[in-house]
Amino acid sequence: MGAADVVPGVSGGTIAFITGIYDTLLESIRRINPSLLGIWKREGFKAAFNHINGFFLIALFGGVFTSIATLAKLISWLLVTHPIPIWSFFFGLILVSVFHILKQVEQKTISRWVFLLLGVVFAYCITILKPLHMEPTSINILIAGAIAICAMILPGISGSFILLLIGMYTPVLAAVKSFDIAILALFLTGCVLGLLSFSHVLSWLLNRFRDTTLMFLTGLMIGTLPKIWPWKETITWRTNSKGEEVPLIQHNLSPFEFEHMFNQPSQLGIAVVMMLAAIALVLGLEKYAERTR
Repeated sequence: MGAADVVPGVSGGTIAFITGIYDTLLESIRRINPSLLGIWKREGFKAAFNHINGFFLIALFGGVFTSIATLAKLISWLLVTHPIPIWSFFFGLILVSVFHILKQVEQKTISRWVFLLLGVVFAYCITILKPLHMEPTSINILIAGAIAICAMILPGISGSFILLLIGMYTPVLAAVKSFDIAILALFLTGCVLGLLSFSHVLSWLLNRFRDTTLMFLTGLMIGTLPKIWPWKETITWRTNSKGEEVPLIQHNLSPFEFEHMFNQPSQLGIAVVMMLAAIALVLGLEKYAERTR
């Protein structure tokens, strides 16, 4: 999940879905509420810790932070030096995940297919929106944290990409770089508030309207596939916190258009291999999960 969150356009929530921990993650976060203090007072710390599935959360977020710390530079370097194979791998990963999640939907009625279509349209519209410019005021930073963390636990929607869209990506990264405690505290507060509140909503929807919610979430994943298409033409650029020019708005090309426009090999063969590797990885995880169960 940490490795996926490093890449704008890929969501850690997608990885949680693929690995089958999504429901456990939402339920564990949902249990962090004021009633937890009552359990602590009545039954002690151990009971409260077990109530929120503490070991699971420590293992998961420990893995996320470790991955971000160790893989962020590698993935960023690969996206610059070998973009087509890397984007192809993520494209295959999300593509096969769509079929993986659809298999979990018990009743595929017409109304539920409509919700899948709504998810596709919603996610696609987000990927083609022009970036806004929000002033980095205290309330906006708080809101940005809440929105970004909600996007990170939604399959198919990247929190870092949402920050780009609302114009808060650069201020937040600049605060991280300069270790601005005030801005970071506001942003993290927004993250905590957004995560605790949104997890309740998602958990309730999955418990009450599971098939419909799964179809909508699957639509979100399908709708973001154009964002991670390997062959692109960059229309506009942005400056990151390091002063580097990185792509902002891009236009998708076919492999053959890419070769003609840039006079470079499309790497179609290695792209197909990486997509198939991603598909094999998800199917392998699924088989492993079945045997373990």
